[in-house]
Amino acid sequence: MITAPLGTVYRTLRTRLPGIGLCAAITGGAYGLQSLESLLFGKVWLEALVLAILLGACIRSLWTPDIQWDAGICFSARTLLEVSVMLLGASVSAAALIPLGPRLLAGIAAVVTTAILVSFGLGRLLGLSPRMALLVACGNAICGNSAIAAVAPVIRADSKDVAASIAFTAVLGIGVVLALPVLAFATGMPDQSFGIFAGMTVYAVPQVLPATAPLGPLAVQTGTVVKLVRVLMLGPVCCVLSCLAPHLPAAQPDGSTVTAGPAEAGRPGLTQFVPWFIPGFLALMLCRSLGLVPSGLIAPITQTATVLTVLSMAALGLGVDVRTVARAGGRVTTTVVLSLAVLGGLSLLLLRLVALK
Repeated sequence: MITAPLGTVYRTLRTRLPGIGLCAAITGGAYGLQSLESLLFGKVWLEALVLAILLGACIRSLWTPDIQWDAGICFSARTLLEVSVMLLGASVSAAALIPLGPRLLAGIAAVVTTAILVSFGLGRLLGLSPRMALLVACGNAICGNSAIAAVAPVIRADSKDVAASIAFTAVLGIGVVLALPVLAFATGMPDQSFGIFAGMTVYAVPQVLPATAPLGPLAVQTGTVVKLVRVLMLGPVCCVLSCLAPHLPAAQPDGSTVTAGPAEAGRPGLTQFVPWFIPGFLALMLCRSLGLVPSGLIAPITQTATVLTVLSMAALGLGVDVRTVARAGGRVTTTVVLSLAVLGGLSLLLLRLVALK
């Protein structure tokens, strides 16, 4: 009675460990390169998450893993990514939202929603597939690479689309961080207003600090809270996309698309529309907001989520055809740039509306 389950566990581990080990090795290499960047340049230009994709894609271009690696690579690319998204809920607390007030909170939600819709439309106009356009739109409007990684399993995005959108978004994100302080000094924007603008435009939470630090602590604090509100939009957006995913056009071999019909007859279950890790994300966020997550566990949980995400990106990189990504480069870059311009414009409009009495 005990032997059979143990045998199943053993066989599962035996089939997955080679691929997981390969992804872990790439993850270690990515963190090593990130440390080397910091040592040589005093700062990190490309994070381990992006480097893992690039390393995985480089390995894939030189060597195609055979079937013995597939189970572990697929497990890393999907299941571990879903676990990492769930764990991110513990890093968000609703208490941080109180200082902003309902007017600004509503405005941030409206800007994020509008930015996603406009960015998606731009992507489709420029010839991106629906799933690729959604990845770019959510990455631009919410939280860059983390949003792309979270949305990907919800909409069942192809690994090459995930890699391309993360790569080009990451590069532009660095440019945004460098440009924002220059813009602030050139326009004379007040500290708090600049904090709001920076929080609305940077892609990742850690990028808030270098983008706002030159203007002082008020800009840093405001920018961080605004950015966290954008991150909070990830849960509702993923819930909506999980309902829309079955109706997204499926890519065909010739590059055309066809709308997918119902997967099977009968009443669909809840998990077909809301993936298990989205309620997990919201539950952990609620626990954090209620003080049920010990403060000493928050940093380890967040770090674990980060490492799992990097490992998943290594797995996605191993499934990337570099030539396909290169062909999509021009369209993705144009979409990201235009989407960022739209987000910047909407953020300035939000500042004006919030300032009105």
